[in-house]
Amino acid sequence: MISTKQLLYFDAVARLKHFGRAAEDRAVTQPALSMQIQEMERELGVALVERGRTIRLTDAGEEIAVRAAGILQQIEGLSDFASQRRGILTGRLRLGVIPSIAPYLLPTVLPELQARYPHLELRIRETLTEYLLAQLEDGTLDVALLALPVDAVGLETIALFEDRFLLATAADVPAPKRKRARIDALDDAPLLLLEEGHCLREQALSFCSLRSTDNADSFGASSLSTLVQMVASGMGQTLLPEMSVGLEAARNEVRVMRFENPEPSRLVGLAFRKTSPLKADFEALGQVIADTQPAPAQI
Repeated sequence: MISTKQLLYFDAVARLKHFGRAAEDRAVTQPALSMQIQEMERELGVALVERGRTIRLTDAGEEIAVRAAGILQQIEGLSDFASQRRGILTGRLRLGVIPSIAPYLLPTVLPELQARYPHLELRIRETLTEYLLAQLEDGTLDVALLALPVDAVGLETIALFEDRFLLATAADVPAPKRKRARIDALDDAPLLLLEEGHCLREQALSFCSLRSTDNADSFGASSLSTLVQMVASGMGQTLLPEMSVGLEAARNEVRVMRFENPEPSRLVGLAFRKTSPLKADFEALGQVIADTQPAPAQI
């Protein structure tokens, strides 16, 4: 009989197309994972995986992977239903967070969550929006904290708060006479952005849509901390989410300015499957996040 463990291992191989990464994803050794896949093949009487320099699924493997994912979602649904019956935010909850939010909100959110809901077993995954949405869809995650809106069928969202963008420049750049920055200030120096794939990059470019962005560059930066260090070194300027200012501006030699109204901003919220029975849990989670939102930066 096929076991849930075998389904989980095969699902990881099907998603990642790599035995080593699949074993890491499931927190087991590669030999143990490979042995379970072989046992599953013997039980079913068909080959699921073509093994070679690269891994691909057989035709039967492709079909069984779809069915396995559906079975695993149903199993997770049973677990979620049971958790809901036990009470709000009890048991396991798998939360995804984008990198431009995680280091600025989680340090205050996590202790408050633990204090209010001591029986919550929270598991966190930090990655880019596109991966969070894919993992919500396949059931790997329960809920994601990210920038809204999201373009994904079958998901529901809860808006939590607006996070305004501020202009960050090197501290030794002559201070402007204006108290607030205008959009044309983005022409004064290269605009440093995160690398492709970060929603924060797309939001910044969207804000700059009325001007040329020829001087915008990512330099391969994958974190706001790296961008701010580059700004402090005089390599250019960037847009900082307000939630990050208290941490990033405090430890780097940068000057931050608010923009003239209407200030650019992003909407932060939660996304989850419409079919999830845990909406009440997500609403409670959203309330904790909103309650622990830092006060506006004093600029």
